Amino acid sequence: MRGWDLLSILDLDPQHILDIVHRARQMSGEPAWPVLVGKNVALLFEKPSLRTKASFHVAVQQLGGYSFYMGPGEVELGAREAVSDVARVLSRYVDCIVARVNSHSSLKELAEYASVPVINALSDWEHPCQTIADLQTIHERKGTLEGLKITYIGDGNNVARSLCLGLASVGANFTIASPPGYRLDEETLEQARQRASAWNTDVTALVDPREALSNADVVYTDVWTSMGQEAEAEARRRDFQGYTVDPDLLSCARWDAIFMHDMPAHYGEEVAPGMLDHPQSVAFDQAENRLHAQKALLEYIIIRDG
Repeated sequence: MRGWDLLSILDLDPQHILDIVHRARQMSGEPAWPVLVGKNVALLFEKPSLRTKASFHVAVQQLGGYSFYMGPGEVELGAREAVSDVARVLSRYVDCIVARVNSHSSLKELAEYASVPVINALSDWEHPCQTIADLQTIHERKGTLEGLKITYIGDGNNVARSLCLGLASVGANFTIASPPGYRLDEETLEQARQRASAWNTDVTALVDPREALSNADVVYTDVWTSMGQEAEAEARRRDFQGYTVDPDLLSCARWDAIFMHDMPAHYGEEVAPGMLDHPQSVAFDQAENRLHAQKALLEYIIIRDG
């Protein structure tokens, strides 16, 4: 079996994204069908995780399959064993590889040599699984994705990249506010604008967070310092002053805006203490939806291939 991979949110066309989001919503309200009986899934993680690891484990179990976890000390991609060898060996054992990796190039190499589907559970370039759960959460709260304005405050990182591309694909407007030197790359912005053109929506990159939040239906933030950037933490805290989402900054958005954070949260940095419990926050619903989004993705990818 050589299926197709989910390395980027762009690997899904707009209708596929919407189909998976709607399926995730269905799965959040009904018992899971055991569509993965007899299927095995490898969770290959180079980075620590709470939501991704737990949600994939439970998702595979609820769908009737079997998953096993291999942490960084067990495999050491490219060090203890060549990535190509890991891909070919695991393909003899499992029906899908879920990989959380340090480098997107390792992910691409896994997909190149694997004979089973590879799902990106986070790389330094994208986090498409998070985006599916985010779109599900927005759709649950707003009833639609089309025409909404989502504003992201913070670093133009992997989460921001997938979110930008995903929202542009389904008819939402996306605005990001980042300090100079931390904005999303031009290639991503152009790819997003190409997808947005089908909907006549906007993809905008600004510096001023208050300007970016004007008329926003959704306010989203993420950590200033991602895993692997710890040496930059102090400089980033200085550079991101004024980008902390607190009740005052949130008030710049629409009165009925929802607040989202993919977690973990660094209180006192990108988010003020207590914001995840703010009346407008949906952060814990967003975290729960990782489970339902994972189930929908696994069903779509493995069963479609199977």
